[in-house]
Amino acid sequence: MRKETIQTAKPVEEALALAAAELGTSVDALEYTVLEEPKKGLFGIGSAPAKIRASYALTGIDLAVAFVETTLKNMHIDATVTVSDTDLGKKIDVTGEAAGVLIGHHGETLDSFQHLANLAANRTENKKTPVPKISVDIESYRAKREETLRALARRMAHKVVKFKRSVMLEPMNPYERRIIHAELQNFPGVNTNSIGSENNRKVVIYLDENKK
Repeated sequence: MRKETIQTAKPVEEALALAAAELGTSVDALEYTVLEEPKKGLFGIGSAPAKIRASYALTGIDLAVAFVETTLKNMHIDATVTVSDTDLGKKIDVTGEAAGVLIGHHGETLDSFQHLANLAANRTENKKTPVPKISVDIESYRAKREETLRALARRMAHKVVKFKRSVMLEPMNPYERRIIHAELQNFPGVNTNSIGSENNRKVVIYLDENKK
């Protein structure tokens, strides 16, 4: 998918700068064709500006944001979309109470929404920019869910130590299971393991008296 614009200015360079500004990218990322060369004229009479057609291949994050914004618009959801950098790639944050409908039970709908955003990102024609891993969050749900899971992990670990019985948590996706495992990695007296099929895997917290 590409964005395209036609611009005129006295020198070609200025027309390119105008095109880059309109398309929201840098001049280096543009592909362009000069439709009309600039003409100096005589004493200013008969002079004409350069005319160019410039295009820009959308990057992966451009396409992902476009997908998110289009989905929100089609669902008549009033929300703000912002992009930030993370250690793993890019993060798209959606802010707006009405957008909560896209979170779903324990973030299941949000995970699917994020998956579709990443599929959209991989349709880019822009090979100059690598496609980053894109995470999508709505109303800071993921941060709140992570804190809830960490608190749950600690609470259940104390229960295992107190009653000396294993505890099996509800099914979780890989991301949520990693949070539980990480939180209890250094918790004395307990250990963790994941069991079950891929779509129904659960974390088991069990007593490990050798772990001090």
